[in-house]
Formats: sequence, C-alpha cells, structure tokens
Amino acid sequence: MPQSEPAPLVIAVDGPAAAGKGTLGRRLAAHYGLRHLDTGVLYRATALRLLRAGGDPARDADAADAARSVTEANLDDPALRGEEVGQAASMVAAHGAVRGALLDYQRSFAAELPGAVLDGRDIGTVVCPDAQVKIYLEASAEVRARRRLCELRSRGVEGIESRVLDEIIARDVRDSRRSAAPLKPAADASRIDTTALGPDEVFEQAVAIVDSRRCSS
Repeated sequence: MPQSEPAPLVIAVDGPAAAGKGTLGRRLAAHYGLRHLDTGVLYRATALRLLRAGGDPARDADAADAARSVTEANLDDPALRGEEVGQAASMVAAHGAVRGALLDYQRSFAAELPGAVLDGRDIGTVVCPDAQVKIYLEASAEVRARRRLCELRSRGVEGIESRVLDEIIARDVRDSRRSAAPLKPAADASRIDTTALGPDEVFEQAVAIVDSRRCSS
C-alpha cells in the first residue's frame, strides 16, 4: 500500500501591530525550512493600489477591486511600509469582500509542501484554522508604539511617539471590532507576551511550542 505524503507543516502566527509577528515568522520559517508569508503585506498591497487609484479605503467596492488586482509583483514595493498605507490597510481589511478575495491566495500558499509560516491577524482563526501550530503574540500598546517608532526612524521617517501610540490603539480597536475576521487569539493558540522579551527570547519560546506540538501530533 503506497504511503501517503506527509501533510505540510503550517505555523500560524497572529497578533496586533508591532507585536513581533514578522520577525518571529521569518525566523521560524528559516529554522524549519518552510516558506514565509507576511499576510499583512497582501492588505498593504491592496491599500497601496487603492490609494494610488484615488479610491476610498472605507468603500467596499473600491477596496474589493484593489484586492482582486493584487499580484505577487506588488508585494515588494518599498512604499508598502508607509504609515498611510498601514492605516489604509487596516481599513480595507475590515471589508469581507477584500478578505474573501485574498483568502484563496493565503490558503494555497500554506498548502504547498513542506509547509509554511503565515503571520497576520486571522491565520489561526480563519485562514488556516487547522494549522498544526498556532501562536498568538501580544504586547502592551506603549511598547508596540515604541517599536513602531524605532522602525519608522530606521527608515528615515520621522514620527512622534504620542501620535504613533494613538494610531496603534486606533488600529487595535478597528481590528478587534471589525465584523469580518476580527483580531483575536484562536482558542487553541499558545500565547506569548513579548512586552518584556527580546527577539531571541520570543524565538526560543516559539520553537519550544512548535517542537512540542509536532511531537504530540
């Protein structure tokens, strides 16, 4: 009897803005030899296409049209990391039509062997609810604002900490209250509070979680 192919290893990393998802996602992917997808880039690419077309992020039809036109070539644009794009991305992500348009892309990415690490806000709850490993990162809004401010300044973008904090809080509220795939940890997710942890400490905790889940499955 022929042996069936092993299922791809899918690691879902969720959490609010600047909790450390991207850094952890990339390191886990490299450690386990998996592909990595920052799903937030898909929404940023949607937002950037919409803004450049003069559309309204709050308008469902505009946002859905932009989402349907996103291609892999759009995911490396340097403008994706701008704060205006980030705020617009949070707005377009609230539209169910946008999330539906991008869902197949994310699931197809995760389904390819040997597997993938996907980071975002609804990976463990909506995109890959059957992921073998689900990790939810969290941190205080103040710490996340300082991290985002450092990131902006490293790219030569000036920012005021109080304004960045206000934007972080507003985005948390918008992401957690949206009707389409609200930000929340999956019931079976392992939670890591990164407020007082460095990247290496977060990575070590995450590897322990992944190895434990793989051994028990």
